[in-house]
Amino acid sequence: MAKDYSLNEVQVSMSPGERFEEYLQSRGMRQTQQRRALLELVFSRHEHFDADTLIEQLPAHGESNHVSRPTVYRTLNEFVDAGLLRRFSLAGRSVYEHDYGYPEHDHLYCEKCQRLIEFQSEELTRLRDQVAAENRFRISGHRLIITGRCESCSRTPRRTKRKQDRI
Repeated sequence: MAKDYSLNEVQVSMSPGERFEEYLQSRGMRQTQQRRALLELVFSRHEHFDADTLIEQLPAHGESNHVSRPTVYRTLNEFVDAGLLRRFSLAGRSVYEHDYGYPEHDHLYCEKCQRLIEFQSEELTRLRDQVAAENRFRISGHRLIITGRCESCSRTPRRTKRKQDRI
């Protein structure tokens, strides 16, 4: 029987919008329509994304609620600083994922199709804690990304039968 590596829920006291509003107020910044639109888009679903993917999902220039490329990059940095998103580097690009309200977890990364699979493992957490204790190390967090190929990409491609092969 396969083990369950799915992510558990984390209870939070504020919504991402409330948390971001608090962050902005603490820095004397105001909530703009562009920031609000980005916040709604980013937290409307849980997925890993990069800035270009997010920009493609936004209304085009000249349409209502348009957000400029520099505003997207600046706001993503604000989301990271506010503790809403986590940024990490994969294949030379910055990738973002939800951080606020999500448990600490690890990833499997397919180098071919670039799919990210999230998982949580108590065994890995115990090993991490044991190694840290043996080295009198105080853990503030961890990131583990295991690279390789997913099942679909690992399959050997089937040769197509050509007419001349049938002779």
